[in-house]
Amino acid sequence: MGYGSVSERRAKEAITITKRLTRQQSKQVTREQLLQSAASLFADQGVSGTSVEHIVEAAGYTRGAFYGNFEGKHELVLALLEQRTQHELEEIQEMTREAATFEVMLEHLRSWHRRRDQNLASWLALRTELWLYGLRDPELLPVLAARERRSREALAQALGQGFAERGVSTPAPVEMLALIVHALDDGLSIQRVLCPDESGTDSVVDVVELLMKSWTALARSSTAEPATETTAEPADGTTAGPADETTAEPAAESAAAPTTENLEKNP
Repeated sequence: MGYGSVSERRAKEAITITKRLTRQQSKQVTREQLLQSAASLFADQGVSGTSVEHIVEAAGYTRGAFYGNFEGKHELVLALLEQRTQHELEEIQEMTREAATFEVMLEHLRSWHRRRDQNLASWLALRTELWLYGLRDPELLPVLAARERRSREALAQALGQGFAERGVSTPAPVEMLALIVHALDDGLSIQRVLCPDESGTDSVVDVVELLMKSWTALARSSTAEPATETTAEPADGTTAGPADETTAEPAAESAAAPTTENLEKNP
């Protein structure tokens, strides 16, 4: 069978598959491809530097197809934010479900970071572009805040599982610990892109592992019973107690104090 015959057969199969799609399914495929095209362009040239024409041209659609799915670029940005948030949450939740222990969860997370590291620069560029777009639009800030909150909640759930396995309570509210991990992930990702020779692929997971060991040790030390204070006993076996300042007289002062009787007998 020649190359031309193979290409013709595949083209017919593609047409058949397309015909089997319902109108709603076809629209969903178009929407996904437009979002993928926008994500790639936003990472390369920024949100403000990308027009609707750029997006539809890269995706191979018309403006009519774009406006059949989105009212405008702003709505597309919102949809892209939601898609990325949901995708990351599902990945974290899946890792948590499949991990029998927190250590296994860390290995899953390590593999996830290694896969992301292959396209880390474009991933970070898109993430930064979406942040900047939100910072310049006050109405979008609550959307960004909700996105970050959902990510931290997923991290808090994973951290809570880790502390439960160790049989200790968190040394601080688990939400605060999740915030620390989330912020470190962002910061270390930036350092990884800027200084790839000075930070490894596993740096984020290594830091999380170190923090969990430190937090676990802190939790255990804070729950340990304090040592009982003991009072040294005098050599004669009596129990020393605080002197009563209102009744006790120093011996030297008592002997030296002159009285009327003494003065009469010894003028």
